[in-house]
Amino acid sequence: MSLSPLIQQLISALRCLPGVGPKSAQRMAFHLLERERDAALLLSDILRTAVTDLGRCEHCSTLSETALCPLCADQSRNQKLLCVVETPMDVLAIEQTGGFNGLYYVLGGHLSPLDGVGPDDLGIDKLVQRLLQEQVDELILATNPTVEGEATAHYIAEQLQDLAIKVSRIAHGVPVGGELEYVDGGTLAHALAGRRAI
Repeated sequence: MSLSPLIQQLISALRCLPGVGPKSAQRMAFHLLERERDAALLLSDILRTAVTDLGRCEHCSTLSETALCPLCADQSRNQKLLCVVETPMDVLAIEQTGGFNGLYYVLGGHLSPLDGVGPDDLGIDKLVQRLLQEQVDELILATNPTVEGEATAHYIAEQLQDLAIKVSRIAHGVPVGGELEYVDGGTLAHALAGRRAI
């Protein structure tokens, strides 16, 4: 069966989402077109607005509509405790545990020489500058427990050897090879509470 070019374009566009294969994309496309046209228009409008209006927080580099994200602007948070994560989804995962009240720094990925991602691409120099300017007592490296995440944490720790800052790594308990956004809250809270110096 030959599909309309517009339907084929919609199916192809939906496949950009993680975990969405050809069949799932087809089901989503036909569901939106046949049963949820108003929801499809709303989704389209919100997606366009989000892509246009969301930028990066000037302080932590997470996604934000304002110059400072709500977490960085919250003066009640522990300003001396900084947690380094790979993505904004990791910030959300940690925040959902309710076990962390410090600030964040979002790298935007991990070191991956094969993909051409080096320290300059992750803003590690900006992180070091922030640590030199602010009074941070402890830096928690909460990169994903993958080979790349471990290499990124090790690289950052090496860059901070000369600073008088306690550097710790989240404890194991988070499965090796896993991603923070998929770990349950209890395991993630336990990993944060049992972090260790590196």
